[in-house]
Amino acid sequence: MKILAFVDLHESLTALKEIEKKAKKADLVVCAGDLTIFETHLEQLMNRLSKIKKPIFMIPGNHETAAVLKKYCSFYNNITFIHKRLKKFKEYYFLGWGGGGFDPVEKEFEALVKNIDIKGKKIVLVTHAPPSNTKLDRIFKEHHGNKSITRFIKKNKNVVLHISGHFHETWGKKDKINNTPILNPGPKGEIIKL
Repeated sequence: MKILAFVDLHESLTALKEIEKKAKKADLVVCAGDLTIFETHLEQLMNRLSKIKKPIFMIPGNHETAAVLKKYCSFYNNITFIHKRLKKFKEYYFLGWGGGGFDPVEKEFEALVKNIDIKGKKIVLVTHAPPSNTKLDRIFKEHHGNKSITRFIKKNKNVVLHISGHFHETWGKKDKINNTPILNPGPKGEIIKL
């Protein structure tokens, strides 16, 4: 399976053209948040994405509220809102956690994952915030990521991939937590083979 993952588009039409081109080679498109700049032009961007004619999984970043993005996702048959949800695609389960990106610990995320049955499932974790102490969260010579996300990946060996963003300084960076590949695909996106 091929996933086209992108994040932090922030209304860039140049990056959107790249997404549209790359999506032709993907089975699924995943947006890890910040499609807009504080929800401006959201309708136009969603319309363009829907024309890709591929399934799209989406979470909010810190530039969209969950309520507004959920509403807009509901207008399209091929766009699915996965924030705080587990959604199956082929043999994988996508777990989404959007918004924020500034807190070192997310108690609400920790509570959510305690109540979701992921045993025996291949999990692709999609968050807006990056995990802590990785190449994805190092900015200004310090780590600013989320410890709750890192703990979740370390504890659950069935997380086969983690996609995040938020920090523009780490676009294109890749790393691993245990054996789980983690990446910030940036606004122009990256195709990942699972």
